[in-house]
This record gives sequence, structure tokens and C-alpha cells, in this order.
Amino acid sequence: MLRTEEILSTIEMLHAEHLDVRTVTMALNVDDCAAAGIGHLCRKLHDKILSHASRLVAVCDKIGVKYGIPVTNKRLAISPVTHILAGHGRKTAVEVARTLDQAAAECGVDLVGGFTALVHKGATPTDRIVMEALPEVLSTTSRVCSSVNVASRKTGINMDAIGQLGHIVLDIARATEKQNGFGCAKLVIFSNIPEDNPFMAGAYMGGGEAEATVNIGVSGPGVVCSALRRRIDRGQDLTLGDLAEEIKLTSFRVTRVGELIGREVAAELGVPFGIVDLSLAPTPEIGDSVGEIIRTLGIDHVGAPGSTAAVAMLNDAVKKGGAFASSSVGGMSGLFIPVSEDSCLAEAVAKGHLVLEKLEAMTSVCSVGLDMIAVPGDTAPETIAAIIADEMAIGVINNKTTAVRLIPVPGAKAGDFVEFGGLFGSATIIDVRNNGASKAFVDFGGRIPAPIQSLGN
Repeated sequence: MLRTEEILSTIEMLHAEHLDVRTVTMALNVDDCAAAGIGHLCRKLHDKILSHASRLVAVCDKIGVKYGIPVTNKRLAISPVTHILAGHGRKTAVEVARTLDQAAAECGVDLVGGFTALVHKGATPTDRIVMEALPEVLSTTSRVCSSVNVASRKTGINMDAIGQLGHIVLDIARATEKQNGFGCAKLVIFSNIPEDNPFMAGAYMGGGEAEATVNIGVSGPGVVCSALRRRIDRGQDLTLGDLAEEIKLTSFRVTRVGELIGREVAAELGVPFGIVDLSLAPTPEIGDSVGEIIRTLGIDHVGAPGSTAAVAMLNDAVKKGGAFASSSVGGMSGLFIPVSEDSCLAEAVAKGHLVLEKLEAMTSVCSVGLDMIAVPGDTAPETIAAIIADEMAIGVINNKTTAVRLIPVPGAKAGDFVEFGGLFGSATIIDVRNNGASKAFVDFGGRIPAPIQSLGN
């Protein structure tokens, strides 16, 4: 039961720390938009999105003003586009993406996810069409985001799909060369993809959901960092256990605020409330950094020994606080480490403190994976595929979501600086060692079998 007095006092306490609702994402099932003709399909898709989401932005703004907590992003996520593209070709896939882009623009939302293929055990002809269309789709639309699930605990790792995606990622980068390969920022490659994730670019609507739901993502790196600093300033003989407790309590409060706003938005729109995802997702703004939290915990340079342990502690405390605050916690609810979107992480890469291998180690205990990492434009497709495979293996073996969002920047080399703008930030191109050394491994293809731990039924 949400007590309004408790939540309002929390809002007042956190106001000075710029708490926001990072995203309200309406998830919408569009399977009934399937049609034999491309024109009919696109009209049905456009009309369904407008009928459900045309008021989303206005309602979010209204509720945000009511509580003084702004909703930073308003987004849409549809059921996997492959469901309505069965029997169609690449031309239809591109037209559907443009329809999604147009409908999202008319609704005023920032991004729309769900241009998704689920190929963790194998790919249908429609899955392959969707993946092959990605360079054109992500270079000719501004709001459409894509996700591809290539691995799961139960099925293992689809190396054929990963090998193909190594080339596709480079093709997307080349197609958006004038934007420094920015199209790749709108594609996330997953292991164990969550079906109710409100954060982009990986949001889509999974099976078993209602016709439409509202999922909310509340992020508060600055709030958590401020709480930790206050605790350190007033306390003596503190242990890491004490600091973990402070993170947990702060996460509890933030989750309560997020659920209140999410439920009110859902009620106003007349759709069920889905989940609240409490993930510490940073922005490039100073003071809104996961890296700053790690430094507050006593790590002088992010990437130094102890960084992985600090990330593990943060991730666990956030999950515990969120789970205690609400029975509707979902998505990923943990810690994100997107390099270009976090000023402190980006600085650590620029100074050489944080390298690709240390980032991979940190992803074994965070909520996502290798995220928003700029790599040299001449990185071999097999090397990109092998990096993806490594990250997927962490997810499969540890039964957790992992993801990869690599951005090969055309013409750039390690040490160069690249600007993506807005929430996507900027970063130094990270060094990719042993480029090309994994070709024979990737070329074997096939499927890496599921681990013995998958036999858990």
C-alpha cells in the first residue's frame, strides 16, 4: 500500500537532488495489426499507436507537475515487429519502421522500441529480414530502436546470429557515418532479454502481457551519491555494510515515488500498471553519475582494483531496496554502466584507468553489460562478434541479463574523442586489443549449448 504522506515527504527530501522519472514507457501489443498488404498493415499499426498513446505525453506532464517530479522521457515499446512481418519482405520491414517513427513523432514520444528479433535458438526468415534491414532502418529513422536476443540460459548462445551481427553493426556504423556511427546506439544485443524493460534501446513488449501497460523507469545516481556522502560526513567507523544499507534505503524511497507516478499515469490513461524499474542509469550531466558513486565508495579511479566489488555491492543494494518497496519491480532494476552516458566513466576511459577488459569484468555483476562503448571504426566484424559472444556467455552462465551496445566510429582510432550529443554523451574511443584474433572461433558458427545449470526444472 502506497502512503501518500510518506511519498510526499520523500519527494520533498529529494527535490534538491534533482530526482526525476527517467522514463514512462507505454508497452503496446500490435500483433493484431498484421495484414497481407503493406499499406493495410502500416495503417493499422499507425492507428493503433495513436489510439492508445496520443495522450501519453500530456498525461505524464500533468502528473509530473502535480508532484514536482519531471518525467524526462516518454516512450513506446511494441510487441516484436517480427510478429506482424511474417510473410513479408525487407521493403515492408523498412516501411513498418518508418510508420513507427511517424506515429511516435505524432504522439510526441522520444523513442519507440520493439523492432526486435528473438533468435536465441534459431532464426526464422522474418528474423533474418529484420536483422538485415537494420542498417537502413536505423539510418533512416530517428526514433526507432532495435533489440536482438541471441542467447538465453535455457538455449545457449546462437553464434550464427552473433557472427551475422558483427557485420551488421559495422554496416549500421557506416550507414550513419556522418553521425559518428550513432545508429549503433539504437541497437542492443541481449542475453536473457527482459520482457518489461522500460529503458531504451532494449525495450519491447513480451508475451503474456495485457493489451497495453505502463512501465516506469526511475533512476537516481545523484540521489544515491548524495545520500552516501551525507552518511559518510556524519558517521564514524562506517563499514561497507553500513553504506550498502544507505543505498538500499535510498532505493526504497525512490522506488516508492516512481510507483506512485507510474500508477497515476496508468490510471489516467486507463491501462494497467506494469512495473517500476529502479536502475541507476546515469546521464552525461555532472552529479548524475554511477562512476561518482563508485568513487564515493572509496575507489579513487573507476577501473582500479575494487571497482567490480563496488559495482556488485551497488547492484545488490539497489535490487534489495526496490524489491522491499514494491511487489511490481521489474525490468532490470540494478546498475547501468554506459560509458559515453556517464561523465565519470567516460573520463576514466580517457585517462586509461578503465579498459575494455575491466568493463567486461564489471558487467558480470551489474544489470546490463558493455553499453555505449565507442570502438575503432576498423574493428574486425569477427572481433565485434567475439566481444558480443563473451558478454552473452556471462549472461548465460550466470543466469542474468547482459547486453552489448558497441559503436564502431568510422575513421576513428583508439584515443580519439567522439561526441554523440544529448543523453548519449561523449567518449574516448577505447582500445580493442587482439583485433582479428578471434576469426576462426567465430567462423565455426553453430550454437554454444546451454549450460548444465539450465536443467533446473
